[in-house]
Amino acid sequence: MATKLLTMLTIQLHQLQFFAYHGLYEAEKINGNHFELDVDIELNIAGGVAAIDQTLNYVAVYEIINTRMKLSTPLLETLAEDLTALIRQQDERIKSISLTIKKLAAPIPDFKGIVAVNFKKEY
Repeated sequence: MATKLLTMLTIQLHQLQFFAYHGLYEAEKINGNHFELDVDIELNIAGGVAAIDQTLNYVAVYEIINTRMKLSTPLLETLAEDLTALIRQQDERIKSISLTIKKLAAPIPDFKGIVAVNFKKEY
């Protein structure tokens, strides 16, 4: 009996732009901030991909992210962990998710740069 070989496929959604109210400080909860999100999702597939059910629907993944980004969260670490769990619920073939959230205008005096959190989960 021949065994089916699995292939690793990575679905990437990068440079997703959001305006949201995540942060510890009251000003962040009131004024909001711009965020950029990257997500890489590795999943096992058996053979080629000729239909949407043989892969992961990135439109559904975007909808999950878009909906969750609207819920204010004090810590980006919590947000990243929540997003990863929600994405994983979509498909048991997912083997890992790496998610980066960048806060594009961190409320730090005289700070020039980007603050980011990267969360990676392997299953």
